Amino acid sequence: MIPRYTRPEMAAIWEPQSKFQIWFEIEAHACDAQAELGIIPKDAARKVWENGKFDVARIDEIEREVKHDVIAFLTNLAEHVGPEARFIHQGMTSSDVLDTCLAIQLVRSTDLLIQDMDDLLAALKRRAFEHKQTICIGRSHGIHAEPTTFGLKMAQAYAEFSRNKERLIAARREVATCALSGAVGTFANIDPSIEAHVAKAMGLEPEPISTQIIPRDRHAMFFATLAVIASSVERLAVEIRHLQRTEVMEAEEYFSEGQKGSSAMPHKRNPILTENLTGLARLVRSMAIPAMENVALWHERDISHSSVERNIAPDATVTLDFSLVRLAGIIDQLLIYPDAMKRNLDRLGGLIHSQRVLLALTQAGVSREEAYELVQRNAMPAWRGEGNFLDRLKSDKEVGAKLTTDQLEGLFDLAYHTKHVDMIFQRVFGEAT
Repeated sequence: MIPRYTRPEMAAIWEPQSKFQIWFEIEAHACDAQAELGIIPKDAARKVWENGKFDVARIDEIEREVKHDVIAFLTNLAEHVGPEARFIHQGMTSSDVLDTCLAIQLVRSTDLLIQDMDDLLAALKRRAFEHKQTICIGRSHGIHAEPTTFGLKMAQAYAEFSRNKERLIAARREVATCALSGAVGTFANIDPSIEAHVAKAMGLEPEPISTQIIPRDRHAMFFATLAVIASSVERLAVEIRHLQRTEVMEAEEYFSEGQKGSSAMPHKRNPILTENLTGLARLVRSMAIPAMENVALWHERDISHSSVERNIAPDATVTLDFSLVRLAGIIDQLLIYPDAMKRNLDRLGGLIHSQRVLLALTQAGVSREEAYELVQRNAMPAWRGEGNFLDRLKSDKEVGAKLTTDQLEGLFDLAYHTKHVDMIFQRVFGEAT
């Protein structure tokens, strides 16, 4: 976790203090369940809660000797609890603590990500309705195609991130399981009711069947979901970067008072935030493959997944959290230039209406192949700057034999392309517009 790209709310979930606190609560809740079954004295379970403390520096010190993090934690915990510490961790194995803790951390991380998503969706919806009828050119292959609206661009992103929110909710459910099943997962030395008790206390569901670990297909799906969301972040970031290019300049990242764009060129206003998001998206995506490779472990467990997860779990969630918050801020303050959009619409001298002319000719009885030829032979000179497309069509006798001047002029109406915007908005936002 790099402080530059880390929000404190998310970082706190992955701090050693938070991790060991979760470990303690897992152990203490397990003691409560053991006491209810009469396996350990109730007074011992109470003493664990009352005296249970730990010190991160002391745990690290012990681990340097014993080379085992859970044993180091339990040793330090025992130093505070006293004789009753012998009842802690009864029938449990290290993975019971580690995997259940990871589940809790991922769930808490996801709750923050869902809030991030809600904030982003709110910003996208506001800008979509603000520019619902702001006409701009749509591009395919980066080339002018036909008119659309900037509101539709924002509505598309809203729909995509709405799907991502549902994926995130499903990913949360996927990893929210608890395993306290003991060595190789048979419950031989720990009653299944103890797992159920801890799961309920910690807001999880019991893992239906574990080995010595929770199956890693769950985690693979979780990190794959984060990767998909990161890709959506990049898609919108790239769109903004293209729209901010000098030759386009239809939208622009907010440039604050006193901000500097270049150490060499004082005039520069660079899309640094969206470029940053493109880079961060690459990082989040890169963590999906190791998560999938963690699925295939030896027999009932090995620890080849452990070093991977200690890195990707905090890094992926922290990075995506930062990215979503940054993107919401970009959208909220995005500068929109309708006049530039209008200039770009007119840039090709009306060529953006070529399909309407093509279709009108076919409706007038011309074969599609011949109609295409008639339109293209007038379009290509206009493309090269040799006259206006509409003027060329008006002077083409073959076109004039099929379409009147008034009919041709009517085909160049921009409003034609926005007649279904309300319907699309209703599909996306589910409300009368």
